[in-house]
Amino acid sequence: MTNYRIFIVEDESEIARLLEIHLKKTGFNPVVFTKSPEAWKAILNASPKTMPDLILLDVMMPEMDGIQFLKAVRANANTQTLPVFFLTACGGEEDRIGGFELGADDYITKPFSPTELVLRIKRFFERREMERRNKREESKEPVVFGCLMLDEARFKTTVDGEEIPISATEMKLLAEMISLKGKALSRRRILELAWGDMPNVTDRTIDTHVKRLRRKLGKAAVYLETVRGRGYRWAESPDDVND
Repeated sequence: MTNYRIFIVEDESEIARLLEIHLKKTGFNPVVFTKSPEAWKAILNASPKTMPDLILLDVMMPEMDGIQFLKAVRANANTQTLPVFFLTACGGEEDRIGGFELGADDYITKPFSPTELVLRIKRFFERREMERRNKREESKEPVVFGCLMLDEARFKTTVDGEEIPISATEMKLLAEMISLKGKALSRRRILELAWGDMPNVTDRTIDTHVKRLRRKLGKAAVYLETVRGRGYRWAESPDDVND
């Protein structure tokens, strides 16, 4: 496992220390911040070498709470694609949905097993590394569908010529749906593509992610159709939808 740099933003020093120990044992490079403003300042001042590869973020932080922190990350052009895992004692479904709606990549409920959390982080990076290897190995021509252009080889997506920021998972979902245009993609298939077999991902979570992708697509969102009782599908032709 590559020596990924992980920011631990957690005001409970015992939890932060426990996470730091387990991450170091696994070969990660953890950096602990007990104050969220200091973590945010470190991110803003980071060079490519010191920028975190992932952030473990406690929601209930003083001064700048986790929700404010995540909003700041997603609003900044230099940080908007940083992976963020929420750590929180709020484990209700509405809380999880809210976290994913804001752009969290995972949602870990306290109390949690440090060993399980480390395994989830390893799994996340393994999937990302595999995606990057596949992109290097494959030389795909850009796909143009109406106002949308999807270029997997260059990891670039545009709508009417304007590039939109999407994650590796969203890129994969778009490519899969466009390749199966006109055919429904079940929620189970979306789950397999995006999260593997994570047990706490529900249909509502998937719907939330699709809703977020639609917002990013803007004008091109009309091509992503809901199939009631089945899942989602990409329009068979740009001419089949109404602007």
